[in-house]
Amino acid sequence: MPDYDVSAPLDTDYYGVFANIPEADRAFWTRARTFAVETLDELTEAWDKAEYPLHLARRLGELDLLTDGVEGPGLTAMSPLAAGLVNMEISRGDGSMGTVVAVQGGLVLRSIALFGSDEQKEKWLVPLARAEKLGAFALTEPDHGSDSVGLETTAHRDGDQWVINGEKKWIGNGSVGDVTVVWARDDDGNVRGFLVDQSLPGYNGETMLGKGSLRAVHQARITLTNVRVPLDAVLPGTHTFKDTAVVLFATRLGVAWSALGHATAVFEAALNYAQQRVQFGKPIAGFQIVQERLTLMLSELTSMQLHCIHLSTLDAAGTLRPIQASLAKFHNTRAARSLASIARDMLGGNGILLENHVIRHLADIESIHTYEGTESIQSLLIGRDLTGVSAFH
Repeated sequence: MPDYDVSAPLDTDYYGVFANIPEADRAFWTRARTFAVETLDELTEAWDKAEYPLHLARRLGELDLLTDGVEGPGLTAMSPLAAGLVNMEISRGDGSMGTVVAVQGGLVLRSIALFGSDEQKEKWLVPLARAEKLGAFALTEPDHGSDSVGLETTAHRDGDQWVINGEKKWIGNGSVGDVTVVWARDDDGNVRGFLVDQSLPGYNGETMLGKGSLRAVHQARITLTNVRVPLDAVLPGTHTFKDTAVVLFATRLGVAWSALGHATAVFEAALNYAQQRVQFGKPIAGFQIVQERLTLMLSELTSMQLHCIHLSTLDAAGTLRPIQASLAKFHNTRAARSLASIARDMLGGNGILLENHVIRHLADIESIHTYEGTESIQSLLIGRDLTGVSAFH
């Protein structure tokens, strides 16, 4: 048994921003909370061993927690607020499972729902939402991360087939899934999305080893060598990189919510610990410097909550601008990094023990700070919006 119980949820909500959550949204949140609590010990062990517990990813589907608010035939309606609360709560438990939600629902399901044919939607939406099938989203390449618009993977038309060649990197579920949305350039140089069965000849997904973050989910390096898919494998609604960007923009608010989940976990761990840890004859919660640090952390956490709640309201009204989601992602992942560092320091040597969870969140925050657009890219997008001047070139 651990020396301290720091994982108990405290429902920190200093401004009462979650006081009036509609019951339908709260039902999603409650299911996510139950999953996070019940799986915490198993996921901590899986993180330690760098093992991907696929049965827990499938459990998220059984609980109907994977749609990320995507609309489509057969999918349960989930408001932007409910989607955010699920992202927050699953990440409060474990960032690897938060990434499963981001990939399976935010990227794969959304790509097919937005740009797929009726037949593709019929075949894939419900099985992906239920995690009966696992999906991957293959955009990033070894030489194209932030400049993914320069992707080099090609799709050549050959009679009644497409022939796909290229490499992808950092692809969640790319080595353990069923279908991969592969983004490639066609013969005219247009960026298209293709549904590629991972069992096809020429598709090689190799699980990436040696990660120090998100260790309980697998990312892959994918090599596509003359992979042949039928003509109807293309997502017919995809024509340019702008279509890819639509999917990426839609997930950035989810990343902001995920950062809030991580930040909540480390703040509440620090607060729990401060009330239990005794030094110099009293709980360290009674020391001025500890109270000052907790206050600073609370102020940042409350700001993160306000960002998420307000932008989810805009999203529900259909008035959310992509650049606003970029600012929320920029602010919240930076704040989460800061809170995790303070919490780790407050726990002293106990802060590096997995049983106290802070070090795991600190490491996982590094990944969400990077994916779906790095801090530098978000800064350039926001800067361009502010000044009207692009600094990309």
